[in-house]
Amino acid sequence: MTLGQLAPIVIGTSVQLGFHVYLWRRLVRDTGVAGRWRRAAAVAIALLALSVPATIWLNRAGQEWVGPTLGWISFPWMALVAVTVGVLAALDLGRLAAHGWRRWRRAAPIDHGRRLALARMTGGAAALASATTVAAGVRTALGDPEVSTVEVTVPGLGRELDGFTIAQVTDLHVGMTIDRAYVARVVELTNAIGADVIALTGDLVDGRVAALRDDVAPLAGLRAPEGVYFVTGNHEFYAGVEPWRAHLPTLGLAPLRNQHVVIRRGAAALVLAGVDDHGGGRFGAPPRYDAALAGRDPAHPVVLLAHQPKQIVHAIRHGVALQLSGHTHGGQVWPWHYVVALQQGGRVAGLYHEGGTTLYVCRGAGYWGPPVRVGAPPEIARIVLRAPA
Repeated sequence: MTLGQLAPIVIGTSVQLGFHVYLWRRLVRDTGVAGRWRRAAAVAIALLALSVPATIWLNRAGQEWVGPTLGWISFPWMALVAVTVGVLAALDLGRLAAHGWRRWRRAAPIDHGRRLALARMTGGAAALASATTVAAGVRTALGDPEVSTVEVTVPGLGRELDGFTIAQVTDLHVGMTIDRAYVARVVELTNAIGADVIALTGDLVDGRVAALRDDVAPLAGLRAPEGVYFVTGNHEFYAGVEPWRAHLPTLGLAPLRNQHVVIRRGAAALVLAGVDDHGGGRFGAPPRYDAALAGRDPAHPVVLLAHQPKQIVHAIRHGVALQLSGHTHGGQVWPWHYVVALQQGGRVAGLYHEGGTTLYVCRGAGYWGPPVRVGAPPEIARIVLRAPA
């Protein structure tokens, strides 16, 4: 594993450990828990903190049994910690502001007993609110994806292609805690759209072909008259991209690896192009936009499949009309929305218009890590292309 591949894991693990230290200080130390209960809480929090990186590392090391076992403990806990830390941080900012106000007014400091009672009250409220939120988020994540219809006017699109429909499925993340039954349900919902083309925009899997062959098998049931296409996401590279590139076509999924196809209806034509994930360069397979669009007729509009929304900066330079992306999961769990927005230039979910290019960011049909979605329900996108009036 190279330094570039290792850095995100190290940073993520460090953030998680920091969250757990804050959680221990806030819910154990500051609330006056003492004696054997204090020690037990410290050990439990430490073990749960280590369970998250252990699950991820073991899965990437080929121990896929981890997902259906340890993953159902470590990942919901991961979400619970994130939400609890977010709520506690908001409460503590309020307490800090109140403390500053009291100092400015030269008021008497709060005595120890009142401070302890306040810590217990806010800690208990945060824990209860977070547990309720995460429980609701589990129900959302494990439910059926909603089908969102999005109409996009495409400059240069011929009248014969007006109404051309693309079903976008992204971020299914088969493996860990997502299995064959869920994949089969996504296939059923996608086929019900009756799209002309089905586009899979990356992060289909979280594991090796040998472990997930049976779970991804229902993808062979996807049907669209103009074809079913896929591009890589970052998780295909983590899982071993070349075996997946070899296996997915056996299921009827055609790769768009820095290449394009032309779809025609009468005199009208549309270029459907695809590039590798933005981070593919760390694995020796960077996205190549020039290659993807080499030889295309500039009179025909381009729809680009690119896993990460921030790849739009390259799409704009190449005159792409519409880019379809995923990767963000719509933020998946608050407060991660803010981290995702920072990493993707503010592009988290929905439609964006930049530099003559339209971008649609689908929230994804699955989830990564916690089987939890808060404020970002799972989605399959029905993209309807419209010719200019």
